Amino acid sequence: MKQPTLIRMRDAALLGVLAVAACSRPVPQALGTLEFDRIGLPSPAAERIVAVAVHEGERVAAGQLLLKLDPTRTQAQLAAAQAQAQRARAALAELEAGPRAQDIAQARASLAAALAEARAARAYLDRLLPLQGRNYVAAADLDRARAAADNAAGKARAAQAALDELLAGTRSEQVAQGRAALAAAEAEVAAQQVLLDKLDVVAPRAARVDSLPYRLGDQAPVAAPLALLLAGEAPYARIYVPAALRANLHVGDAVQVTVEGRRKPLVGKVRMIRSEPVFTPYYALIGDDVTRLSFLAEVALDADAATLPAGLPVRVELADGVR
Repeated sequence: MKQPTLIRMRDAALLGVLAVAACSRPVPQALGTLEFDRIGLPSPAAERIVAVAVHEGERVAAGQLLLKLDPTRTQAQLAAAQAQAQRARAALAELEAGPRAQDIAQARASLAAALAEARAARAYLDRLLPLQGRNYVAAADLDRARAAADNAAGKARAAQAALDELLAGTRSEQVAQGRAALAAAEAEVAAQQVLLDKLDVVAPRAARVDSLPYRLGDQAPVAAPLALLLAGEAPYARIYVPAALRANLHVGDAVQVTVEGRRKPLVGKVRMIRSEPVFTPYYALIGDDVTRLSFLAEVALDADAATLPAGLPVRVELADGVR
């Protein structure tokens, strides 16, 4: 009777050891940092900053003016583009209107004069031709008369063609070219207007001003960040999920997020997990995960995190079968 009792005691002790070992096993974790959606506002032109309407740390509304760049040069370019568009518009109107009545009348008069000259030259040649057989006219004079008649006839044909061109009106291809030139000029006006509007740098959405790299009077190069904004009512946790835990984490899972320096954990919900793995950053390397890849994920936090700054380290505990 003593041997079965000893066996049961041994089994109970073994189960106790296993239970203690299971309890002492570290809970799987994913490390990361608190982040906001960052919005960079690049400089649209290399112009001097003439006004700064906000300061760093200030909350701004959508459409609120942040900075103002010198508009002098852009306004001049806009005026030049508008003048070019007006010129193209007038040229198109001239093409669409066709020739004036006065131009047609002038062409008719030119044709009449050319025809009269051609008749006179032909009549003179006809008078000389009978005299050729009697040797009353030199061959050179006859050649000159024939050339003059041909020249006058050519001028008459040219005058007739010029009149026909005016009567036919403007070619459709010329009108199409005029319309294309006007469209290009108007597009340039629109582009310059957009650039002028961008010189008033405004907030694209409600956010907090994180950084103003340039000051009043500075001239930033094109595409340099004039302002950096942090958007969103509360930060989110950007974490790196070890590959071994990826299968148990899904979008929509509720998790607890522990923030460095804050005792009470925050409640969060996984809102995104990248499908492609990334190399684990140095601060997320834990134990065997040093040699493994991880998946970037984002955890949305509740309103309790609204006052927390970006950049704080966070830790998310990922229990097996999280859901």
